[in-house]
Amino acid sequence: MKAERSFAVLCLMLAVLFSTVLHAQDKKGGNPYACVEPNAESLCTAANTCGGNGGACSVDVKRDNYGTAVTPNISGAKKNQLFCVKAGTQVNFDTSSKNTGYVLDFGPKSPFDREDSIIGGTKKPDSATAKNPGCYRFSAGACVSGAIYGMCKSQMAEMVVTK
Repeated sequence: MKAERSFAVLCLMLAVLFSTVLHAQDKKGGNPYACVEPNAESLCTAANTCGGNGGACSVDVKRDNYGTAVTPNISGAKKNQLFCVKAGTQVNFDTSSKNTGYVLDFGPKSPFDREDSIIGGTKKPDSATAKNPGCYRFSAGACVSGAIYGMCKSQMAEMVVTK
């Protein structure tokens, strides 16, 4: 009987803890993924828009200690955070790391003027022109050549193409 009571108290404590965490998450802005928002385009501001005014957007893709870091050339940009580009903007993908290769996979619907994945690496940048407006959650993988264990890691990132 005492074990059942302890188990019930533990379950109640966990339920309160999870409820508190979920409530805090809602206050912080809800779901951490922009692409589940009904109007993800409204999340685009001057501070998170890359390129524009006829200029290209450059994106650095590299392997870090925790996975793959996708960082656009926006002042103050943080890795793997939502960034936006306008349709018609050329997006140049490159890596600032030595001996690194990367693949960005957008799934069945590409935001670009081509359907294949973005594949590149050190001394082999890749680029595409943003074409299809919408929010895209994509897989970014990067590998460091010559590493024996854990040489490849992937991460999910998000990009919005605006009209």
